[in-house]
Amino acid sequence: MQANTPERLQFPALPPEAPLDMPVQDLHARPDMEGRGRTPATSPHSIILRRAAVVGSALLMTAYGAWRTHKVMDAAGFSALGVIMLLLFIALFMWIALAFTSAVAGFCSLVLRGGLGLGIRRKGDLPHLARRTALLLPTYNEPPHRVMAGLRAIYTSLEETGQIGSFDLFILSDTTNPDIWVQEEAAFLTLREQTGGHERIFYRRRHKNTERKAGNVGEWVRRFGGAYDHMVTLDADSVMSGATLVRMADAMERNPGVGLIQTLPVIVGGGTLFARLQQFAGRVYGPIIAFGIAWWHGSEGNYWGHNAIIRTRAFAGQAGLPHVPGRPPFGGHILSHDFVEAALMRRGGWAIHMIPALDGSYEESPPTLTDVAIRDRRWCQGNLQHVKVLPTRGLHWVSRLHMIIGIGAYVTSPLWLVFLLTGILISLQAHFQRPEYFGDTKLLYPNWPHVDPVQAKYVFIGTMAVLLAPKLLAYIALLCDGEARRGSGGAVRAALSILLETLVGGLIAPIAMLIQTSGVMSILSGHDSGWNAQRRDDGKVPLGEIARNYWRFTVFGLLLGAGAWVVSPSLFFWMTPVLLGLVFSIPLVAFTSSRAVGQEFRRAGLLLVPEETSPPTVLNMLEHGLETSTVSEEPCDALHALRADAALSRAHIAMLPHERKPGDPINAEQLVGLVKLSEASTLSAAERSLTVREKAAVLASRAGVETILRLPD
Repeated sequence: MQANTPERLQFPALPPEAPLDMPVQDLHARPDMEGRGRTPATSPHSIILRRAAVVGSALLMTAYGAWRTHKVMDAAGFSALGVIMLLLFIALFMWIALAFTSAVAGFCSLVLRGGLGLGIRRKGDLPHLARRTALLLPTYNEPPHRVMAGLRAIYTSLEETGQIGSFDLFILSDTTNPDIWVQEEAAFLTLREQTGGHERIFYRRRHKNTERKAGNVGEWVRRFGGAYDHMVTLDADSVMSGATLVRMADAMERNPGVGLIQTLPVIVGGGTLFARLQQFAGRVYGPIIAFGIAWWHGSEGNYWGHNAIIRTRAFAGQAGLPHVPGRPPFGGHILSHDFVEAALMRRGGWAIHMIPALDGSYEESPPTLTDVAIRDRRWCQGNLQHVKVLPTRGLHWVSRLHMIIGIGAYVTSPLWLVFLLTGILISLQAHFQRPEYFGDTKLLYPNWPHVDPVQAKYVFIGTMAVLLAPKLLAYIALLCDGEARRGSGGAVRAALSILLETLVGGLIAPIAMLIQTSGVMSILSGHDSGWNAQRRDDGKVPLGEIARNYWRFTVFGLLLGAGAWVVSPSLFFWMTPVLLGLVFSIPLVAFTSSRAVGQEFRRAGLLLVPEETSPPTVLNMLEHGLETSTVSEEPCDALHALRADAALSRAHIAMLPHERKPGDPINAEQLVGLVKLSEASTLSAAERSLTVREKAAVLASRAGVETILRLPD
């Protein structure tokens, strides 16, 4: 913690309030369209044909795949297991077929230089803005040094556009750790001083984390939204260039029927091998996926919760989220709020667009598979919760499809597992069941039960082609883009990187399948995911911790392999790709979690992305900000930090909420904490006696802070 925060403080830390009504929406009533039509003016004229091409082709492919699978099964008729397997195949193949047809559409759009729209240009002079935009960065126990370095890069980039006067930055803290909270305040003061943004950079910490991130943003809208035409939502690891922000704000000004514009954030900053695999896959495959969905979603796009610009009035009027009925994990406040907010805004007649060709939007990836699993557990609950939102009256069918796809992203994992186990059971049944050659009817020739190996080979090859074709299309698109090709190490190294990512990704896939299956089962059994801060650093994960987390996967792989071998050695070898990933899950996770391994691949020219071989200016600003940051990467004790810095303690007191009045709810933890402070003889004694929650509670009290400042060391 820095002890020399400048004395110059300009308070309040927030601008004057500008309330904006944000009513909670009734999901069973008709939306208030406020005179807007059902079809936005920015919807592409050919959107019906586009959707028919993508969805219709996926359905035809699924029907053909189902027919080919039918040919594989016993000609004498289906068993119960055979029917189950066919139904599972149809559901799973429909999923990958839609991804394939959408990727084909994205490939065509990408190579034809599509992906823009709304009058946005990637190059040329910047437009002049006439309206105000707020940048909102909600944070929850995140490292302040990274948060402030990102905001400083964004602020400096905006200054270079000459239009910083149209933007204000808000740090919206939901932090519960008292040490990180005070460090956030110190970093906020430093950021203001370094940038001179005393009139444009603001900080607010909520003392009650009602409804998590959605509640955090909603509270800002209700207090300050009336002063801003647009708001840009950011994550703690988001970085956006000033030029991109200006072009997005201009598009909102010129298209009054647009409620939200979502960019395609490029993953950057990966250090571990796992993060670099994610980074490379997102950079190479991500564009054809994003271009595809933008092409056929049109004005019924989706919202990913960050790196997007939103019309504040549209959000306030349509996106007030209700609590869904029931208890957690399915009931209560809506966790995956972004999908629902976009759907409700579109329900109210506002256009929701994705603009994947607009560069200058970046984020970071979790460093390990374990970190992804922790995040996915929360996302899994949020997406499954959408089952209760699907019946909402007036939703566009594409908005419902977004939620179904989100649900399917997690439900397909247990379906793949059941499909795999069903195949083993069918082989086991064929191994032990006595065949009936003639049945009850006398026939001239026997009825030979069989599974056609030739047809099975065709189905397997066709399924793998549908799965892998988007990677090939992405590589071809990369070859067509000279700048991206060179930034990825050239044609040969890019091809080797794709092979490496496919191989390692294939080994990780069965582990991820079991992780997601476990998450789905946990949620269905009634366990809430909670709310944990995401780890963003790439520090080394101890091998013992990995072994404790993944030994079950190894045991499951061994049992599965033994069962397959007992049934048939050929089945065992057929399942080898799945078995290898499971049996070697511990060394595989340790290998991919290593930063040293990741950097070795980088030095070899593999898994490169253009943003690291030729970094954009705003990412150079971020790197410089992290290198020169005066904010400690490790949180210091809040009590000692306030004692060591008089300016910080004055600022902290100035930013506290109003003192409790008679009749207000009693904060029991604050009351107990104040008693402990009054009985402590020294600051060290007070620190030892306070729990984390009591410490946060007394730091939210003026009397508590003043007592801390008076206590002897």
